[in-house]
Amino acid sequence: MYNSSVIGGNVSVSGNRLFIYEVEGLGSTDGATAPVRQSGSTFITVPYSRMSVESQRIMRLGGKIVSIRAVGGDASPAPAAVTAPAATKPMAETKAKAKKPGANVPVNTYKPKTPYLGACLSNEPLVDEGGVGIVQHIKFDLSEGDLKYVEGQSIGIIPEGTDEKGKPHKLRLYSIASTAHGDDVDDKTVSLCVRQLTYKHPESGETINGVCSTYLCNLEPGTKVKITGPVGKEMLLPDDPDAKIIMMGTGTGIAPFRAYLWRMFKDKEREANPDYQFNGFAWLFFGVPKTPNILYKEELEEMQAQYPNNFRLTYAISREQQNSEGGRMYIQHRIAEHADELWSLIQDEKTHVYICGLRGMEGGIDEALTTAAGKTGVDWTDYRKSMKKAHRWHVETY
Repeated sequence: MYNSSVIGGNVSVSGNRLFIYEVEGLGSTDGATAPVRQSGSTFITVPYSRMSVESQRIMRLGGKIVSIRAVGGDASPAPAAVTAPAATKPMAETKAKAKKPGANVPVNTYKPKTPYLGACLSNEPLVDEGGVGIVQHIKFDLSEGDLKYVEGQSIGIIPEGTDEKGKPHKLRLYSIASTAHGDDVDDKTVSLCVRQLTYKHPESGETINGVCSTYLCNLEPGTKVKITGPVGKEMLLPDDPDAKIIMMGTGTGIAPFRAYLWRMFKDKEREANPDYQFNGFAWLFFGVPKTPNILYKEELEEMQAQYPNNFRLTYAISREQQNSEGGRMYIQHRIAEHADELWSLIQDEKTHVYICGLRGMEGGIDEALTTAAGKTGVDWTDYRKSMKKAHRWHVETY
């Protein structure tokens, strides 16, 4: 189990977790624990607390780390007689293509031509005074239909009215911000986190409001809305209650992560899911422009306080915090700060990474993890591809 510190601080991990390194090109282990040679490789047992130091030492001696695997939580150091497969594949390769999740997940119960009409139950602002823009938490009634969904999916909204050509508006997809049981944990609602889109016309300079986001943000309770879906299997949570979940999001990209965290930590949700009692580790990196823009702030910090050993929360507040170079603090800078720690977590097969929000953050995240993985002799691009094949790398950006 991971023990987290205060928000944004360092996480403390039990030092008795052991890992076996397969190393090539190392003639002598120079006193390392349990050296074993087989088919040109050296196998070294390393405690978690020494992984970074040992990796650097191996590289200084001219060795190349080709794989790392966990030995178990409270295992004793491996004896010299420990054996390993003669042909262990490099870390960047996948042993076997993992079974694709979501086979029984509902999809497209309601289509654009036959949408579900769901009444708006509530429409609450999420941005506090002094924040930037308009973001609303909107809850819809599902009690009159058969729209079932799971955490990580999206629904479509068809706004009222017609476009400039006189045709009905096309649907827009929004990530669901509630668990499969809904905010009231009664299986009768679905909730969205919606930011009103505004932008300047490139020629006239006129402020343009997004059609569907403006429609939703101005909804009056009681109004019936055309809803389609659900759709999506990219962002599904693993069923394993001991999984490690790393979430990286900006703005309304928090929506699916709120659903995950409710499922993991909300008391009523835990009561409603007796077969899923989360005991793993969740780490949320959340990027916003200002403190009043921290969506669901009270909820997040309440869960972090209640489950300090299982949930860690790290903010990147761009207009209030500075990165190491003195510029604005964006989420990619936070990832860079914790890159070595994240890389150690990512190598655990129980770890899943989720990215949701602005597409621009992906490059910085890759850059930080490229550096961290490179310290252990691993090509990050190849390793990320292997994670994707194993359904451990999940991205939904726009």
